Amino acid sequence: MEKKEITAEEIHAQDTALRQDLDDALANCMKCGNCQAVCPIYKEVRLETAVARGKISLMQAVLHGELPISEAFDSIMSQCLNCKTCSANCPCGVEADQLILRARHAVIKARGLHPIKKNVFRLLEHRRLFDFALRMGGAFGGLSFKKIPGRMAVRSRLPVPGMDRERATAPLAPSPLRSQYPEVVNAPSHRLRVGFFTGCTINYMYTDMGDAVIEVLKANDIEVVLPPRQHCCATPVHVAGDFELANEMARQNIKAFEDCQADYIVGACGSCVEALRDYPEWLADDPEWQERARKMAVKVREISQFLVETGYRKDIMGPVHKTITMHDPCHMVRGIKVTEQPREILASIPGITLVEMKEHDRCCGSGGSFSLSHYDLSRRINDRKCRNIADTHADLVTASCPSCRMHITDGLIQNHMPQIVVHPIQILAESYEHGNQL
Repeated sequence: MEKKEITAEEIHAQDTALRQDLDDALANCMKCGNCQAVCPIYKEVRLETAVARGKISLMQAVLHGELPISEAFDSIMSQCLNCKTCSANCPCGVEADQLILRARHAVIKARGLHPIKKNVFRLLEHRRLFDFALRMGGAFGGLSFKKIPGRMAVRSRLPVPGMDRERATAPLAPSPLRSQYPEVVNAPSHRLRVGFFTGCTINYMYTDMGDAVIEVLKANDIEVVLPPRQHCCATPVHVAGDFELANEMARQNIKAFEDCQADYIVGACGSCVEALRDYPEWLADDPEWQERARKMAVKVREISQFLVETGYRKDIMGPVHKTITMHDPCHMVRGIKVTEQPREILASIPGITLVEMKEHDRCCGSGGSFSLSHYDLSRRINDRKCRNIADTHADLVTASCPSCRMHITDGLIQNHMPQIVVHPIQILAESYEHGNQL
């Protein structure tokens, strides 16, 4: 059966107040074109529909009854990395990234979710089923994926729907991070108690990042709590426009961390940290849950931000003789605005040489599921990142986001480059390990 298209009049009838709110926000865009100068997608395709200004014009046309919410409108709104560069550079203060998310929400209300996303989100909706599926994937991953020597990456042995056959991706861990530790990881004489929000990618794929976080916190006399009922931060669901499911997942995480009596809640992914901080805004229509979200959000810190704020040991560091360049993930630099803290930590490690790459804060092209549905375009954006990395002649690339790590790793492999991508906290953990051996 063909999906019914909803007109602007029907949207108006459903929620007049929301329509006026959107209309006012859209009207603030003066179509100056500043977003063209910074949009990674526009730089590659040179189409007006790719940039925020063009998308806003289409949203206005829908709201004024000139266009329906069609399949074409859905496709255009999906072509956004949610990198926030347009909003950060808008002289009028238009939050185009948020407007695009609201357009995606309208698409879901009008046309429903794409079948693939619907199935993935159905799995995400049920935490235990999601956990079981990824555990099974980790246990039997070797049957479907082959390791790439010298890399924390695999390639599929068989065709996978929606994924390029040659794409390098992160391996599913044989055992999730949280299952490898007790719920409370004690420190000898702890000065603080911290809840660790692992997120999905660290828990099920890059467990080495999670190990580093725990080891560094322990070395700094910090007790670590790993609430077993924590779930995905819901960023993939929220940015897809399924606000209702994202809010329900947010409530699950709030409940999971309310009882752990932590002084702080830390994460090692900029996107996850931003989501936890944004829960009060997501739940603005539910006063009880908004207040519970606010109490959680004030405790949330990105790991490097937390260490710089509360202090970390420098007397036990050993040398790490590496030249490093740093990629600033979009949700770190333009979301939670944490960029100096990881650099401060790296600069304090003996032996480290930090060489800044050109456009270090430019999107790598991942955009979460964007790189799955638009892989060729995301690769073009990623290739530019890899060229900038090559110019630094660095040994290592650091990125405070596991999704960026995965996507940049793919780019480095596709471009036959030798660099390895790690989280900055892994370098600090290595320094502590070397210090213990002195």
